Amino acid sequence: MSAIDLPSLGPSPARRTTLRRRIRLLVAATITYNVIEAAVAITAGTLASSAALIGFGLDSVVEVASAAAVAWQFSAADHERREKAALRVIALSFFALAAYVTFDAVRALLGAGEAEHSTPGLILAALSLMIMPFLSRAQRRAGRELGSASAVADSKQTLLCTYLSGVLLAGLALNSLFGWSWADPIAALVIAAVAVKEGREAWRGDACCPPAPAVPPETDGS
Repeated sequence: MSAIDLPSLGPSPARRTTLRRRIRLLVAATITYNVIEAAVAITAGTLASSAALIGFGLDSVVEVASAAAVAWQFSAADHERREKAALRVIALSFFALAAYVTFDAVRALLGAGEAEHSTPGLILAALSLMIMPFLSRAQRRAGRELGSASAVADSKQTLLCTYLSGVLLAGLALNSLFGWSWADPIAALVIAAVAVKEGREAWRGDACCPPAPAVPPETDGS
């Protein structure tokens, strides 16, 4: 390689095609799981009067909206042009989630109703705690390599579900084991606070970093 040759930036066209396909598959898997998660969580939360479970279910609805926005973006060949709109959808979804969950949690803390034990909720939280980290890590790696802020933002939404699964599991367990009904709305408020943080980052487009330069091929020094 001559002295004036420079390594190309970012992945090759073939690699970008592979990454876009991988992101679409991961998004499809995320949507499928979260539709099931939302149905179970909202139903179980309604039956148990659990603000945390309902908030978790609504977070799953937001994740579906977020993943759908990324799927819409990557359905076009010039997906970069749709990036800003996809990020706006993701951010607004976070803010809507935070507003509703905060309202419902405050009502619960003021005595509007006490959460009951929920076996389906405990099982769901434990399953999500195992499944979501894998989906988030895979999409984040692909999104960073491709340089897609929306794909990384969506992966952070999925990672948020992992954290919220832990918060939900703790809140439900404390309520079930010790009768601490306040633990459920407190868990819901934690969900809302994290959602606001992630929404702000998505709105600003802080979710990603530029793709790393491709490693130049080794030469024989000629």
